[in-house]
Parts: sequence; structure tokens; C-alpha cells
Amino acid sequence: MVFSGDLSSRGSAYFSNYVSMTGIMMMNSTMNSTMHSMIHNLYRIIPTKVVPYIKSMIGASTLTLVISDKIGTDRNGMFRYNELYSAFETYLSSKINPDASSLRMTKDPNNKKVNLYLSPGEVVSEIYQGIKIEWSYVASVKKKTTVEDGVQYEDKFNSESFHLTFYKKHKDLVINSFVPYVESKAKVIMDESRILKMHSYAPSYGGWEPMNFEHPSTFDTMAMNSDLKRSVIEDLDRFIRRKDFYKRVGKAWKRGYLLYGPPGTGKTSLVAAMANYLKFDIYDLQLASVKGDADLRRLLLTVKNSSILLVEDIDCSVNLRTESTPVLRPAIATRSGAVPKVPSTPLTLSGLLNCIDGLWSTCGNERIIIFTTNHKDKLDPALLRPGRMDMHIYMGHCGFEGFKILASNYLGLSQGEDDPHCLYPEIKNLIDGEVLTPAQVAEELMKTEDVDAALEGLVGVLKRKRSEPESRDDDDESMKKKKTTEE
Repeated sequence: MVFSGDLSSRGSAYFSNYVSMTGIMMMNSTMNSTMHSMIHNLYRIIPTKVVPYIKSMIGASTLTLVISDKIGTDRNGMFRYNELYSAFETYLSSKINPDASSLRMTKDPNNKKVNLYLSPGEVVSEIYQGIKIEWSYVASVKKKTTVEDGVQYEDKFNSESFHLTFYKKHKDLVINSFVPYVESKAKVIMDESRILKMHSYAPSYGGWEPMNFEHPSTFDTMAMNSDLKRSVIEDLDRFIRRKDFYKRVGKAWKRGYLLYGPPGTGKTSLVAAMANYLKFDIYDLQLASVKGDADLRRLLLTVKNSSILLVEDIDCSVNLRTESTPVLRPAIATRSGAVPKVPSTPLTLSGLLNCIDGLWSTCGNERIIIFTTNHKDKLDPALLRPGRMDMHIYMGHCGFEGFKILASNYLGLSQGEDDPHCLYPEIKNLIDGEVLTPAQVAEELMKTEDVDAALEGLVGVLKRKRSEPESRDDDDESMKKKKTTEE
């Protein structure tokens, strides 16, 4: 009995200690959480400049990462902007607290919709892989001092930053996992909302000039052979997802496409469809306006990642030299009035090849290079090999399959039915072969909204085009007979 009573009293003591320790731990956790929330609630009512000092008093258990909008200046004194800030701002726009009392509202000309952002003092909390992360937005006015010609100037500028607070023990997880997660999510959000840009080279100031790119072409509207269309889409998808593959095999993450075929076969429309599919900006490079190899290198270094570099009609846009033979150009007149000519380095084939396939091609990622031409046979073979132009896409005349897509686009006829109109069998017999380009077919279908009249007009054009070669052959034969008679 004594033994049993002693054991019972010891068990009670252990249980009592366990309950006490559990209570203390729960109270400590609750106090930490409550204190943490109280401190962040204070940010709403205290001046922005005081926030860093209060944060330093929280203790050694938390860490705050500051993501500033600017990261210094370049050699010209221009601000360099932090890409992380833009990514975090975009990401946070999707995490706005519905109970927020104040928000910033903006509309960027590059985006399609209005965006809501945090205001100073507002706090956003989220749980990432079991850890709590709190955001706050801080804005302040700072001073910038510059010296020009011995005169000191002082300018004021707005400084914005996000403060990311969490427990110190989670630092590696936040930096190595959460930050890349935010960047990837922000890219998806920006791709969905942003307006694509077409950049053209402006020789007047030596840079790219952007404008909104709103071409409606998509793969669904392209009058292409279905197998060829599927092949192009699969190739693009494979290129986008193989970033690690390109790095592993030691190749620049880029892909080259050569679009060739007669005029009016949809080469430009295919470029637009690729841009809309990938959500890539287009850089339209007119080689004739590029002064030389150095100018070309400088231009390509300013092309952003995830973009398409387009060179249209490369066979006739510039007369590329195979050797960098200096060309004489006039220089500034001297005091004697003579105008000596100095050598300049023109744009050369080797310079172009080095930019698309040499060391300079590695100065960028996820880039697509597209050349278009009406005459593939006129191009230097060095331009066509794999690694430069990886996929050659022939854009030919319109076939029956392409016609059905155009008839669906322009006349609203169904693609699913075999013969949605009585003229389809006749059109199928007439359109096979190199008769009309997709542009010519589209032009006929646009002439009237009446389906019967549009298709009858197309049949008439097809018959006329079919008879033209025979007419020419008859004319040639009659000319030969005439010459024989005269002789």
C-alpha cells in the first residue's frame, strides 16, 4: 500500500509538471504571436521613418529583408531599378487584404487592368510551407547629391521598399525557396495582364523604340497545315521548358526559326501567333539601318530576355559581306577644308553569325531568333545550319485545310463538318497545288458578307488562276509557230 501510494503521488507530480510546462509553452507562443501582431499594428499609426527603429526593438528572433525599388545609379547617374521589387509588387497585388483601410490604385500603359497595391502602414500576412511571413510597404523621400562642373546639386527622389519579416531560423527557406516562388508567380501574373510590345530600332537616338503590339493572329486563326502547326507549337513548348537542359549541355538558351515561302503565305502572321502564344515581345531589326558589327552587338545586348528577334526579308534587307573589308566614309572637315575619308567597319556576315550563334549569343536567355525570306536559295548556307536556324518552316500556298480555317474565320462556317457548303467539293478540287496564297484567299472572302457570293467569287478566281498557265503555254506555242513561219 505504501509502495502504491508513493507511485501514485509521483505520477501526480509528473502529470502536474507536464500540465504546467504545456501551459507555459502555450502562453509563451500566444504572447509571442500577440506581441508580433501588436507591433505590426503599430506600423499603421506611427510615422514611416520610425518603423525601422521599432523593428530593431522586436528582438533577435525575427529578421526583416528590405526590398528597395532602386539599387544605386549607373555611370551616367541614372537610377538602376531592382527587378525583385517589381516582382514582389506584382505578387503582392494578388495578396491584398480585404480588410485594408488604404490602398494605392494604378494603371500602367503596359497592362490591361487596374492594379491595387499596398499603402504605407498596411500589412499583409501569409503562410508559406508552414512559416508565417508578413509584408509591409514603406515609402520615403531621400536626397541625391551630384556634382557637375564643380557645382554640387541636391535632388530629392521618392524611395519605396517592401519589408519582409519572419523568424530568423527560416532565412534560408525564405531566400532560397520563397523568393524564387514569388518571382515565378509574378511572371505568370505579368504575362496574363501585360500588353505585348513591338520594338523597332530608331537610328536617331541609337536605341529601341517600343509600341503596343496588338496583332490578333493566333495559331487557331493561322491557315496552316495542321501537322505543321502542331509541330511548331510542340517545338516552342519544348524550348520553353528546357532551360535546365540547355544549361546542362552547355548551349545558349535560344532557338532559331527560318520562315520561307512566296509573299502572302503568312510568314508575318506566324511570327505574331508565336509572340501571342509565348507572351514574348518582338524586336524588329532592320539590318539596313545598322551601321556595323559593333552597332549590331550593342543593339542585341539591350534586347530583353523572353523575346523574339525578328529579321524580315533577310535576303534583300542588306548586302552582307563575307569579310570585314573597311569601307571609306567621310569624316569631319579639317581646318584646311579637306575632308579626309576614314575607314569604317560595315555589317558583315561573320558579325551577324557571331551575334546569333557565337559568344555574344550567350548574353541573354530564352530568346527566339526568326529570319524570313521569299527566296531561301539566295541565303548563305552558313545562315541555315542547325544552331543558327534550327527549324525551317515552309509557308506555302493555301490548301483545302487552310481554306476551311479562313472560311471559318471570315464567313463563320464550321470546320468540323466535312462539307458545310455545297461549293466545298469544287473548291477542294480547284485549290490543291500552288494556286492561291492564304492572303489571296482571305481577300476574296472579305469582299462580301454573303457566304454564297463569297464562295462563288473564290471559285471563279480559282478557275481563272487554273487556266492562266495553259493560256501562257498556248501563247508561247503560238509565238514559236509565228517565229518559224517568219523564218
